[in-house]
Amino acid sequence: MDTIIASPEDILSSMEANMRWVALTAVAPVAWGANYFVTHEFLPPDRPLYGAALRALPAGLVLLGLCRQRPHGAWWWRSAVLGLLNVSVFFVLVYAASQLLPTSIASTVMAVSPLAMMLIAWALVSERPGLAHLAGAAIGLGGVCLMLLTGAGGVSVPGILASAAAMLVSSFGYILTKRWNTGADVLASTAWQLTAGGLFLLPVAAAVEGPPPALSTPALLACGYVTLVATALAFAAWFTGLRHLPAGTVGLVGLLNPVTGVLLGTAVAGEVLTVQQVCGLALVLAGVVLGRPTRAGRRSRSQTPLQPLPDEHPARESSTCHPR
Repeated sequence: MDTIIASPEDILSSMEANMRWVALTAVAPVAWGANYFVTHEFLPPDRPLYGAALRALPAGLVLLGLCRQRPHGAWWWRSAVLGLLNVSVFFVLVYAASQLLPTSIASTVMAVSPLAMMLIAWALVSERPGLAHLAGAAIGLGGVCLMLLTGAGGVSVPGILASAAAMLVSSFGYILTKRWNTGADVLASTAWQLTAGGLFLLPVAAAVEGPPPALSTPALLACGYVTLVATALAFAAWFTGLRHLPAGTVGLVGLLNPVTGVLLGTAVAGEVLTVQQVCGLALVLAGVVLGRPTRAGRRSRSQTPLQPLPDEHPARESSTCHPR
């Protein structure tokens, strides 16, 4: 079959579409970065299980109310597995790490996730990481270390293990979601995961932590942000990005999480942004840009549309929920 070089208009249109998916995916790490501040300032620090359950379950129920779809077939057990990995275990491990480690150390360990996601995606969904993705991950990780490692505070071995476990569990869960999400509505599968994870946590929280905590008005408003923005919206955007973009690109976009934390601390908490942090911020953004998706420049003379590179997996159906 004869081939020709794709027109500049086709290439430009393809790049613009990819960048829209990158922008949507970026909603998640930005919301999660702000979530650290909201949780630390307004929510009870001694109820991690209830905090995780009350974050996940209402968000899942909100999305279920929008989608009005129940799991079907294999999605009954898939929702349970993904809810356990991406929600129940992950939320609790992140809380434990944040309690045992300085924020800089915990955030730096989690910043290894782009590399972990690339390797797991290579094994599970045959997405071989490109040189640009690997270089972007290395540059971004260096930027995060420059931003966050100040030499202050001690290092707890259990805290390091909890943070590393959270990074590995979430990376594996996200790639498993990417593999299984083919043929499933993104918002519906996100709702099933959050609901399952919250249902797993709720009885454990009741058994371990007793009655639910009493929340003040500011704490209730903070719960609204954590539930609707940092969980329902953020996870829906994140899993949509995993469907439309290479895992390496999504992982690099996740580096915006610690960037948001640093900038929010400067703007709201009165922290000083040092020259070292500015240089680290520039490296992180350079790593994200370097790992952005690209399109092949060839297509057939027939009516076949421009084909994606092997490491791209565009959506196979709309991610919009349709009531049944």
